[in-house]
Amino acid sequence: MAEVKLVDIKKSYGAAAVIHDVNLAIADGEFVVFVGPSGCGKSTLLRIIAGLESVSGGEILIDGHSVTNVPASDRGLAMVFQSYALYPHMSVNKNMAFALENMGLGKGEIDQRVRRAAQMLRLTEYLDRKPKALSGGQRQRVAIGRAIVRDPKIFLFDEPLSNLDAELRVATRKELAALHAELGGTMIYVTHDQVEAMTLADRIVVLRAGRIEQIGTPLDLYNNPANLFVAGFIGSPRMNLFPGRVSAPGQIAVGAETRTILVPSAGAAPFGSEITLGSRPEHIDIVSEDQADLVITVDLVEQLGGETYLYGSAPSLPQVTVRQDGQALYARNERLGLHLKRDALHLFDADGQCVPSQ
Repeated sequence: MAEVKLVDIKKSYGAAAVIHDVNLAIADGEFVVFVGPSGCGKSTLLRIIAGLESVSGGEILIDGHSVTNVPASDRGLAMVFQSYALYPHMSVNKNMAFALENMGLGKGEIDQRVRRAAQMLRLTEYLDRKPKALSGGQRQRVAIGRAIVRDPKIFLFDEPLSNLDAELRVATRKELAALHAELGGTMIYVTHDQVEAMTLADRIVVLRAGRIEQIGTPLDLYNNPANLFVAGFIGSPRMNLFPGRVSAPGQIAVGAETRTILVPSAGAAPFGSEITLGSRPEHIDIVSEDQADLVITVDLVEQLGGETYLYGSAPSLPQVTVRQDGQALYARNERLGLHLKRDALHLFDADGQCVPSQ
């Protein structure tokens, strides 16, 4: 397998710059996920690594060797696309063997590789079928198998699960994680779904407008977002973000009711400065109104059996989401007092950057 290094990568289409000075090192055997909203440049960056897009500046290194001007076919990579891109007139066996035949491998070697990949992906009984006789999940496994048989240096995945329904996405996600554990290969995966990113990645690269906002393990990004964008993007449901201002040292006024929340780590922020409080839905307790940091009116209750989500509103604040374990019995239009757990509170300054704890 291989390590990848991107050095000052830039990409422009005419006057429109879409990738800005990206620097990234991916270790041998690492599973790295590029995540971000539509149009952030994640697929373009993947295609640059694959050699399907040229760079406007910078250098791509694989195992220390520059491949910036090396054709895609000579980089030793395999890519799995969102559309399965299978040959409809060929059997599963032929689809997986086709690239190996073009490489000039012997029939015995090809058969051995195809059967090994088919066994790994639970496709053995489907080898003689045509793609039209397969489910969406099976077709995607064939596309993955076609990549495996080539024994590439690096696997590249461009939103491979987006065409599958919710249940199949979960099942195929588990198969991909197991596949990475078995092969130990370097994998780079693009998705707009942060749940996929959280469950698959060794490290996540969060992109916005062609720039890297933060790189880290899933839990590092979840627990320590560097800015408001990452805080709002990573996590489902998303983090609650409450705009406020410093009303006194260590005190923040939030909402139209101007309730004051004591936050010791805000002590260094100047009086009157804007600040945003971030609190995950699971880090909010329901308390009596006289003990509350905020009081909301319940707009919607979602009962999911093992957990309950409450969605509420308060004057001049965005929607508030609260997670409760089990089957919490609350009603629409009910008033609830909320306490934000101080040890799990996040602070962001007027520029949207994280305010470090004191």
